[in-house]
Parts: sequence; structure tokens; C-alpha cells
Amino acid sequence: MINLRKMLKQPWPLSASFCSLCFLSCFWFQVYMAQNATTDPSEVTALFSIFRKWDMQALPIRGGEPCIGFATNGSEFEKPENNPAVSCDCTYNKNTTCHITKLRVHARNKPGVFPEEFVAFRYLAVLKLDKNYFTGPLPAFIGNMSTLMVLSISHNSFSGPIPKELGNLKELTMLSFGSNNFSGTLPPELGNLVKLEQFYMDSCGLGGEIPSTFAKLINMKILDLSYNYFSGSFPPWATTISQLNLVVNNFTFDSSNITLPGLNCLQRNFPCNRNTPLYTNFSIKCGGPQMRGSGGILYEAEDSALGPATFNVTSTKWAVSNAGFSDKKNQSFVKTTRTQVSGADLTPALFKTSRMSTGSLRYYGLGLKNGPYTVTLQFAETVFASRDTQTSQSLGRRVFDIYIQGNLRRKDFDISKEAGGVNRAVPTPFKVDVIENYLDIHLFWAGKGTCCIPEEGDYGPLISAVHAASDTPTTRGKKSRIGLIVGIAVPIGVVILLLLFAVLYMRRKTSAKDDDEDLLGLGPRPNTFSYAELGAATKDFNPSNKLGEGGYGPVYKGTLSDGRVVAVKQLSVASHQGKSQFVTEIATISTVQHRNLVKLYGCCIEGSHRILVYEYLENKRLHQALFGRNDLHLDWPTRFNILLGTARGLAYLHEESKPRIVHRDVKASNILLDAELSPKISDFGWAKERAWTLHENDQSLGLVDPRLTEFDENDATRLIKAALLCTQASPMMKPSMSRVVAILSGDIEASTVMSKPSYLADWDFKDVTTSSFLVDDDTSSTESNVLLNHQSEGSTTGASPRIDPAPSPVNVTGSMLTGIIGEGM
Repeated sequence: MINLRKMLKQPWPLSASFCSLCFLSCFWFQVYMAQNATTDPSEVTALFSIFRKWDMQALPIRGGEPCIGFATNGSEFEKPENNPAVSCDCTYNKNTTCHITKLRVHARNKPGVFPEEFVAFRYLAVLKLDKNYFTGPLPAFIGNMSTLMVLSISHNSFSGPIPKELGNLKELTMLSFGSNNFSGTLPPELGNLVKLEQFYMDSCGLGGEIPSTFAKLINMKILDLSYNYFSGSFPPWATTISQLNLVVNNFTFDSSNITLPGLNCLQRNFPCNRNTPLYTNFSIKCGGPQMRGSGGILYEAEDSALGPATFNVTSTKWAVSNAGFSDKKNQSFVKTTRTQVSGADLTPALFKTSRMSTGSLRYYGLGLKNGPYTVTLQFAETVFASRDTQTSQSLGRRVFDIYIQGNLRRKDFDISKEAGGVNRAVPTPFKVDVIENYLDIHLFWAGKGTCCIPEEGDYGPLISAVHAASDTPTTRGKKSRIGLIVGIAVPIGVVILLLLFAVLYMRRKTSAKDDDEDLLGLGPRPNTFSYAELGAATKDFNPSNKLGEGGYGPVYKGTLSDGRVVAVKQLSVASHQGKSQFVTEIATISTVQHRNLVKLYGCCIEGSHRILVYEYLENKRLHQALFGRNDLHLDWPTRFNILLGTARGLAYLHEESKPRIVHRDVKASNILLDAELSPKISDFGWAKERAWTLHENDQSLGLVDPRLTEFDENDATRLIKAALLCTQASPMMKPSMSRVVAILSGDIEASTVMSKPSYLADWDFKDVTTSSFLVDDDTSSTESNVLLNHQSEGSTTGASPRIDPAPSPVNVTGSMLTGIIGEGM
């Protein structure tokens, strides 16, 4: 029997029990009310209407009520099995009304548009529609969804401009629009999103400058504008953003924004010379904090979070790039071990953490002085179990390739095999040459080894540290011997300098005399420039003046002292054999003068320098006008005049010039355009099979650029016939260039094309379809869809394709370099 009087004399336990009872009663009452709350009818109607328009099976709904079951549990929203998914808040109107606060439709591959029913969701905070096939423009009413905090519609096919009304969504913290087909520029109104922390606008086809209003986005932590056409001066406020991805754009950099180290280099998919070279070494602790290793080497920290496709400039000396995606839940790409790694004379702590990648891991050394270097890569297999344990984890195999400066140095590199077991250090040194002030270390997984041991995503490169140091000796003396060394060195140095100046003076005088003698027999003597004069014209051959790189060396834009703008072709040492050959080339070019040929202004043969100075053509190359993004509009008459001018230039080379010159190979990237869009010929290339295939199927006009709404079919037909005749295998079947001009002008009829062009008879292109040419990044492949690359003359019979010895694989984070830099001028 309970003694109530005794219980009343002990109030604290009774009070605690009473409070607990009240709490449980309130809790279960709220649960009961939530289970009996109903969703706003307007939101239910809108949700069903959206799913019907997207031809998508609705949520597992009972009684027309979406806010039941996992929808009331926020932790269930992101689970893959719940797709599509909603999340609700049922605390409105004293727990009687539910509002949809989150909606996710992920990778359902359903077509559709952005429906107007979304405005009914007045409490929607998260909207994720990634990886579907939604199309059409984003409507202006999206700006009325003012409660949104997360808007993610990446990997769809939305098009049109970015609506300025997005600037009304002032609660947004994340905006993800990557991999869509938008056009235009970023609206300045996006600068109103002051709470924005993550902004993904990669691969969207956008251009123009970054709006100045973005300076107001002070909470921005991640900004991804990669793979677009943004230009102009990149704003200096970007230095405050912790993670940037700007690869493949056209930003310019100057003193106002160069404070972000390496940014100019890393907006493209290859490094470049940033500034005056400053360094002779760099050391990186991959995936871990700063520490000092053996030999006193200070390894800088590289412990930031690298996503599946990330560029990070974390130091003035180096940068890191990671590309690759796996099914692994933890995408930190850092491996940690508690097992001590053994190794001769090494620091065990260096291997407690390692950087891993499931695809491509690159480290760049920036601002390095040129010369020989030793690169030491520190590896240790810390993920797999020992092969002696005979367990499932011992079956793991990590196999990847090592490229340095784009050259394959180790194929199928297996860390544990090289070290003789797991948890053993294996320092791997390489001798390399730095020639353009940067170093590229590329670890690439080529699909070998295991993928899922001990779990998914445990494969690909794994590295603990990188150390690179110049092999150029440095002179150091002890303090006690400085006076003696200086006392002996100074007078000897003075004498040597005097002798050196005397020798150089005599040699330069002799060299200048020899140069003059070499030019005496050239007939009309070309202008000669000093190396110093051309250096001043090109700002000491500054990379910012570089127009491109041809097979014979780089080409720079320069301004001479008289104000003329020129193209300066600096021939590489490997591209010529000596002064006599160079002088012969000058003699040939100097005698060839025609309005449709690039004009030679002069040359430089000072010392070992071999430089040609050509006229600068404002509109650059024809292939850039045809396929690049620029303001040039080439209608049919303009294109036909370009073709006719090219033919006249070749006719002059073949039949009128002395000596006669066979160009060998003409394509759109070797035809330059002046200010009046008149063509001028230079350089080499080859064509592909599509023209012949269309000709055989009586569909030759399919070669005409589809962007041309109007063109003369007779002109086009004559052009195609002339091009096919010019590429016949038999010399007897090829027309002379004067006859080609007559065909193009309509003065005579072209004869019937009887056989395949020689470039198809000599080459066997297997399994090639029309679509492959349409998407090929090779400029010459794409040109065949618009202008025949060999419309001028015969093929390079007997040639064979050049195969580089084991080049570095294509950077999977970026586009092909051939789409960025054209050869030559």
C-alpha cells in the first residue's frame, strides 16, 4: 500500500516524475498531431501537377497526403532510395498544417521544363533537380521563390540567359547551375545574394566579365566558373575566396589582381610562366599538415578538402589538381594510418596521411628557375593489408602511371611491389628539366588494379610527399674564408671581365660581318633586326604577348619602334640546322610576294638566334573565325572570296613564283585574315573522310556550314568539285592552280571526280562516323565540315602519322589543348 503522506513529505522525486510525465505527454501529443496534420492543399495540387507534366510516378502517397512517413523525418531526405523525395514541416497552425520545405528529383532522366506550379511552394527552402533532362529557359517567376536557401539544377539542358530575378532570392546559401546550356552573361543582380556561400556555374556556355556587384558576396567560400568564356580582368576581391575553379576561361591579370598566386596559370588546363622565376625548390606534405622531414626539408601543408574536380592554389610555389569520382561515401581523398611506416632514414610522421585520387592527381611547381631538377616522390601503401595475411584486404592492388613534364616515367607503378610490402616507404627520385618555369607531376590511374578493397573507391594514386630541388650548384663559403676569397676573386674577376669584353667585342664584330656576308647573295636584301630590338618589341618575349606555338617555335605579337605591329616567329634550336639553311629559307621567302601570302618584314640572325618577322594580321586564323567565339560573321560571299583568294595565292606559288613552291598542305588554321578579311596563306595540316562520303551519297552540300542561312549552291558545288579534284592520287588528274581559279570563277566546268582523294587512299580510317568528326577537338577534323582542307592541291602521299612516345593522358578536368592554342600565328 502506497503511503501518500510519506510521499508528500518527499517532494523532489515526485516533482521530477511529474515533469517527466508532462514532457512525455507533450512529446507524444506533438507526434500524434504531426501524424494527423494535413499538407497545404495548394501545395498538394502543385506537386501532383508537376509530376504529371514530368511524366513521373508520384511519391508513395496515402490518401493524397505527401507529408507522411519519411517526409516528416529530415534525415531521410537525401537517401537514394527516396527519390523523388519531399521533406515537410508540420508545426504550422498549432501542428495541424504541413508545408513542403524540401523537394528532390535526382537522376530520373525525365524530360520537362521548369513549371510555374513551383510558386505554390511558399515555404520551400531546398530544391534539387540535378542530373535530369529538363530543358527550356529558366522563367522569371523563379525570383518569387523567396524562401529558397539551396537551388541546385546542375547537369540538365536548361538554356537561355540567366534570369536577373534570381537576385531576389536573398536567402540563398548555395546556387548550383553547372553543366547546362545557358547563354549570355552573369546578371549583376546576382550580387544581391549576400548570404551565398557556394556558387557553381561551370560548363554553362556563359561569357563576358564578372559583374562588379559580386564584390558584395563577402560570405562566398566556393566559386566555380570553370569551362566557360568569361573574360576581362578578374576582380581582386576573389583573393578572399578559399576555393576557386577558373580553368578554361579568358581572364586577364595585371597588377590589380595578380595577388592570387598562380591564378593566371591555373585558369587553363596547363601551367604557364606566371612572373619572374623566384624559386629553386618546393616541398609538399600531401594530404597533411606542415612538418619537417629528414635532411631539414620543410614540407608545406596540403590538407585542404579537394573535391572530385578541383584546382587549388594554396602556395606561391605550387598548386594541386584533383580529378576523379568514385562511389565512396567519404570524398575527402585523404588516407590516414596509425601504423608506423618503416624506411631508411625517413620521418615516419610523413606517412601518417597521404593524398589519394580516384583518377588524376597533379602537382604543379610554379615560378621555378629553369634548369635541371631532382624530383623525389614519397610513396607508402597504407591502405591495403600485407599480402602475407591471406585476407580479403590483402588482395588489393594499386596500379597507376607517373608522368613528369608530360612524359611517362613509370608505367603500372605498384607501391607495395616497389617497396617490397605495405607500410614501407619507397622514395622515388626522377631527374627532370624545367624549361618554362613550371613543373608538372601527374599521377594517373589508367584503370588497372583493384577498385573495391577494402571498400569502394580505394584505388588510384596515393602519395605522401613531394620534394623538388634544383641541381644547379650554389656557391657558399664559410665566414672565415670570405675575405680571402674576395681578395683573390676580385682582381682575377676584373682581368677575366676585361678579356671577356674584348673577346665578345671581336666576336660580335666578326659575327656581324659574317651575317652581312650571308645576306649579300640574297638579291633584294630583307630588313634585319637586332635581338635587342625584337626583345623590346615583344616585351622580352613575354608570355602575355604569345600568339601561339607552331611546329618551328613560338610566335609573339610585337610593336616595332616605328609603330608597326608584327608577328615575331622565334625558331627553336631543333627547328633549324644552321645559319646557311636559315638564310636559304629567307632567300626563298623574300622572293615570294603576293597579296594572298603572309608578308615577311625581315629577320634576325644574331648569334644563335633565328627569328622571322612577319606582318601581323588582325583577324588571326580562318579556323578561329569559323569555329571560335568572336564577333566575325562570315557570310557566303565573304567565305567564297576567301577561298578564291587562297586559290590565287596557291596559283602564284605553283605557277608564277620563282622558284615555284608546293605548299603541301593547306587548311583553315593555316589561312590568316587581314583587316578586310582577305586571306593570306601559311603553314600545314590535313583533311578527313567526310567530304568524300557526302560526295558519294550525292550530298556534297552537307559540307556547308549549317549557320549559313543563305549561300550560292552553284558556287559551293564548284568549290567542292575543285577540292576533290585537287586531292586526287594521280598527278595527271589534278588540275593546275590556274585551272582551279577558273573553276571557282565559273569560267570552266569541273571534270567528273572519279576516285577517292589520295589522303583517303593512303590512310585507313576505321570505324569513323560523321558524328565523330563533328565533336572532334582536332581543328582539322572540324574544318572538313565547312571548308575542304585540301581544296588547293595534292595530299601528303606516303606520310605517316606522328605518334608521340607515351604522352601524358588528356587532362580529364579540362579540354584538349588544341582547342585553346592554335599553331603558329
